[in-house]
Amino acid sequence: MRISKDTIFANGTSLKKPKTAIALLMMFAIAVSLVALPTINAQATIKTYAYIGAVPNPVGVGQETLIHVGITLALQSAEMGWEGLSITITRPDGVTETISDIRTDSTGGTGCVYVPPMAGNYTLQAHFPEQNTTTTKQARGVAVGTVALASDSEELTLVVQEEPVAIYPAHALPTEYWTRPIDSQLREWYTISASWLYTPRNYYAPYNDDAPETAHILWTTELTTGGLAGGELGLVGSGGTSVGMETGDAYEGKFGGRVYVWSAGPVIIAGKLYYTSGAFDRPKVYHCVDVHTGEELWAKTFLDNQSIAFGQLFYFQSFNYMGTFAYLWVTVGTTWYAFDAFTGNWMFTIENVPSGTTRYGANGEIYRYTFDLKNGWMAMWNMTAFGTYSGTGAYAGGSWGNCVHLKTLNAAANTTAAKIAWQNWTIPTDLPGSVQDIFVGDRVIGASITNKEVTSWGLSLEEGSEGTLLFKNTWNAPDEWSTGNLTISWAAISQGKGGVFVLFAREQRKYYGFSADTGIFLWETEEPEDYLNYYVGTEQVIAYGRLISTGVSGITYCYNLTTGELLWKYYANDPYTEILWANNWWTKPMFVTDGKIYIGHMEHSANQPLPRGAPFICLNITTGEEIWRADGLFRQTYWGARAIIGDSTIVTMDTYDLRVYAIGKGPTATTVSAPDTSIEFGESVLVKGTVTDISPGTQDTAIKLRFPNGVPAVADESMSDWMLYVYKQFEKPADVKGVEVIIEVLDPNGNSYEVARTTSDANGFYSATFTPPVPGKYTVIARFAGSKAYYGSSAETSIIVGEAPAATVEATPAPEAPVETYFAISTIAIIVAIAIVGLLILRKR
Repeated sequence: MRISKDTIFANGTSLKKPKTAIALLMMFAIAVSLVALPTINAQATIKTYAYIGAVPNPVGVGQETLIHVGITLALQSAEMGWEGLSITITRPDGVTETISDIRTDSTGGTGCVYVPPMAGNYTLQAHFPEQNTTTTKQARGVAVGTVALASDSEELTLVVQEEPVAIYPAHALPTEYWTRPIDSQLREWYTISASWLYTPRNYYAPYNDDAPETAHILWTTELTTGGLAGGELGLVGSGGTSVGMETGDAYEGKFGGRVYVWSAGPVIIAGKLYYTSGAFDRPKVYHCVDVHTGEELWAKTFLDNQSIAFGQLFYFQSFNYMGTFAYLWVTVGTTWYAFDAFTGNWMFTIENVPSGTTRYGANGEIYRYTFDLKNGWMAMWNMTAFGTYSGTGAYAGGSWGNCVHLKTLNAAANTTAAKIAWQNWTIPTDLPGSVQDIFVGDRVIGASITNKEVTSWGLSLEEGSEGTLLFKNTWNAPDEWSTGNLTISWAAISQGKGGVFVLFAREQRKYYGFSADTGIFLWETEEPEDYLNYYVGTEQVIAYGRLISTGVSGITYCYNLTTGELLWKYYANDPYTEILWANNWWTKPMFVTDGKIYIGHMEHSANQPLPRGAPFICLNITTGEEIWRADGLFRQTYWGARAIIGDSTIVTMDTYDLRVYAIGKGPTATTVSAPDTSIEFGESVLVKGTVTDISPGTQDTAIKLRFPNGVPAVADESMSDWMLYVYKQFEKPADVKGVEVIIEVLDPNGNSYEVARTTSDANGFYSATFTPPVPGKYTVIARFAGSKAYYGSSAETSIIVGEAPAATVEATPAPEAPVETYFAISTIAIIVAIAIVGLLILRKR
């Protein structure tokens, strides 16, 4: 049978070209390009030599094997390739399969993936059909018009076994404190290591799959003078109260790059944070700080006090070079400057960048879209195409840096590069309203929204059908929209096929959902939201199939995106009535990631003194359950930059003290001690030690002076109040709970087992006792397993348990003589003494 390269068989066999296969073949391409090929004299025909290989071989049933196929004759240019190659595959059961219509790359070879369905020996052979060389398909050293003769490869035996062959084992996600750079072999870590390059659609920030589940602070640094003014300004605030320093709200824009522009705030690229203290600072200094350690790596001013507009991670792939480039972009009108994210040094400039809406492709490439609805056309400017074709030299297109670095390029010049960067498409001329959103490679969604009707439309951006009308639909609005003179606005849209866009009726405080595939009206929310959500400041996000709304009311509403059904509500309650207009704190969404939504309090123009206890909250987006809440720890800003996340670490400015904080899981240190001298068998052993937080912030001088023995590690449920105590000098919590410590031993017989569990106290101290079951030498391990706030740690010591001393045998006492015996002996002694005296007297005579 004949099958195409994309066929999927009923038994699960497939033939396709995945990215992994393409990557491997690019390596083949590089290798071949480095081999000196012989020059062949022009002639009418030329003999060819087809080849075939398979990796891995042997391979297991159901596993992919990469078939390398082609001829030894390379082509002149990277875009050229031989056409019409095929592969015949004879299976062990005698069935023959054919992979056809194969096109090689310029090396003369290419590949495809084959998945064998049964065990046994397969016979594979490649076939190259006769074809003419042309100006667009010219072999190296071969004259145009030469006929490349047909050839067949040698037969290849592919051995397929029942047992799968080994593949490189996956690496586990980190269980210890980690930093950048991440070795590129740890591929699985992509899920926890996102960057924050610009404010994303719906504030959705994926690939932060270890997003903080406590308020644990990693480090902090001062942004500018902040906190309580104190002293002589102690009673000048409203009602004769203390006031604080300026906060950066109301036209000031602290922590951001530009006033009013949220997207020009701080960025995180590959574990490095870039921020400036304020819009009006001169010089405007940007700081590059390691997100994991808080270490400042460099500080500099860009051009004449310009702002960073956004960051970029751009993956470039060509026939010679593949890799990701990291840039900081400064835009001044239509002139864009790219700076290296590692050093902050200038890399290249593009002048006359066309106006339009910026969007980013799957590889981080930059596009600019322009629409003329009246005259019926749309256009897309491709920065990658412009840069690549701006290169010069024989191998210009083989490396991005070789094309653009250290150059100033003019996007409006009359050059091939400037022209090839543009693509133009015709669109219908009767599209009302304006473009609402653009999804690269998918669609454009537009709408005209009035009090009487909503007309929505979609245009295709899929390759080959760009500009095609996908739908145009008009929905007649309810009478209340016009009779009530309601303010109707675009709220949010979800991405991809099956998406939904949502409109907000401000006075009603209700939402209306429409299909982003057809424009058909889907649903209307039943109950109006709190009346305070009428005011400016209510925001909506879409993520995980849910519409989330929160605003001035301080109530977060979650709706099913498909049906509009209210799923849950969360009240950011204000227990001490610090807010004057509601019982809840005004809240805004910070970002959504890892199945969680983070919200914080901010105001347009807060009164002094600032209301105390502003919350920062993490909610389970599915259930609305509060995962953690920190009151008074991270107050947000309306005019500056909100909290962002990268490498699963939150970075935010706090308007109470104008410091920058990093929030995430931190490292710990465990100590352990036991008696240094041998103990007797049967006695209990006292094991004691400490568990401390050794995050970078705990090494600050002020913290070390307050905690000379280290900052104790505490339980997750105590974390929010504990961080206020440690980093903001609040009162020490009375009910703080420590962390669980497990005591394990390795006994003299080589057995390992747990002997005790205990919990550290508010000073980080723990102790426990156990009774060794046998004499000998023991290794004692104290282990903190870790928590949502901390990575674990352990320490060990040893003890000697001696044999119990042998019982001492007492000597048998001599029997006591009776009294009569002692009397007789004494009488005899007296008689003997008298006799001796008498004898001496006689001798003297």
